[in-house]
Amino acid sequence: MIVIVDERDLVKEGYNSLFGREGVASASFGPSEFGEWVESAADDDLSAVNAFLIGQCPDELVSPKKLRNRSDAPIIALADQNSLENTLKLFDSGVDDVVRKPVHIREILARISAIRRRAAEMDRSTTIGGMRIFSDGRDPEIAGEPMPLPRRERRILEYLASNNGRRVTKTQVFNAIYGIFDDEVEENVVESHISKLRKKLRDRLGHDPIDSKRFLGYRLVG
Repeated sequence: MIVIVDERDLVKEGYNSLFGREGVASASFGPSEFGEWVESAADDDLSAVNAFLIGQCPDELVSPKKLRNRSDAPIIALADQNSLENTLKLFDSGVDDVVRKPVHIREILARISAIRRRAAEMDRSTTIGGMRIFSDGRDPEIAGEPMPLPRRERRILEYLASNNGRRVTKTQVFNAIYGIFDDEVEENVVESHISKLRKKLRDRLGHDPIDSKRFLGYRLVG
């Protein structure tokens, strides 16, 4: 999920629409409500955020350095003015990147991926049993062969792999894949995606690599 922070409603609505067209979950806040949300949000909710986009906001209400205390997701500033002084000021505030508007939404997604890639280990993959699961959008490999998956199923598998060894609840999976503010999709859709994913993995591996416990959630096993 991408979180957009800007005091202008038109800007927030525009980015939400553009991310939606790319199939990426997003949520938007005004500066004051964002600060309140960051302070009170559960760790599971913050862990579902892939990046923060900070637009026009008063400095005293949105502090990237304070945000870093609660999340390690990339923080990108959206700058209205192209000046060295403003760019240096934004970097000094604690952001990971500065992008001057207008900017294509795919460039923002590419910059987010680049920041996360630099922060990740060189391999950027997790091997569990006969599965090699990537964190950069590539399809997983089963016994060395790529296994194409629909976007939602691939993201669920990536999320389970990123929590390797830990059990995650249906709510946590939903928040990571759809965003914590999506009221148009029922949380039970996760069960359908995981059911299809399990069948495909079972057909390729010969066993079910997703262990599920009622009320406790899911985890990958070797």
